[in-house]
Amino acid sequence: MFALTPVVRALLILNVLVFIVTNDAIISQFGLHSFLSDRFNPIQLLTHMFLHGGFNHILSNMIGLIVFGPMLERYWGARRFTFFYFFCGIGAALLFSGINYFEIRDVYESVRDYRANPTPAGFIAFVDTQAQSFYDQAAAFIDRFEQQPTNPQLIDGSLQIVNRLYQEQVDQPMVGASGAIFGVIMGFGLLFPNTQLFLLFPPIPIKAKYLVIFYGAIEVYSGLYRAQSDNVAHFAHIGGMLFAFILVKYWGSQRKTFY
Repeated sequence: MFALTPVVRALLILNVLVFIVTNDAIISQFGLHSFLSDRFNPIQLLTHMFLHGGFNHILSNMIGLIVFGPMLERYWGARRFTFFYFFCGIGAALLFSGINYFEIRDVYESVRDYRANPTPAGFIAFVDTQAQSFYDQAAAFIDRFEQQPTNPQLIDGSLQIVNRLYQEQVDQPMVGASGAIFGVIMGFGLLFPNTQLFLLFPPIPIKAKYLVIFYGAIEVYSGLYRAQSDNVAHFAHIGGMLFAFILVKYWGSQRKTFY
């Protein structure tokens, strides 16, 4: 059994309780929306951390909290650990939102260009670059549009589809404690780099510092080369690790005793 520390226990209970009562309406209101969305509210930078998209999502995050959190809380104390956890989680949300802003702006520019010149070729290009996973669903419509490129109903239909795809992206909320948890993992790796951890898959021992490097490399690669069907917020994970690195190094440079 893991000996849970007070803050880790409180975070675990709170996340589980919120997960039990979570529904689509709660996610829509308290999940983190794009800065460009009418649904964005600054409080979502905090509240999204207690929402999860499914059992496997919350399970993986809470395992990370239980495994790596207690040693950090014992090392820093409850107050500093709490600050660290939320600093990483909110920092992760800010980095994710900043990158998401530019990504959505790119989509909007494509929408604007298509509105100015709605043609079958332009529609195909938009779907191929901005909503590739939708291509199969739109195949029959594309065939008709190519055969009747001046049909006003098909032109209007294509505009509605493009607008809807854009709105779905801008209103897609991000949820989960993953940013904070990846920050906790980074903090653990920085403070206890040579601690031996035993992985379940594959079942091999590995030092904490190598695990952090592995996780970081995977998230950077996945973030830069993310498939359109990938709904994981990789840059939130990277943000959590980045803000953890900054804070741990800052606290270390102060050379003060932690209480």
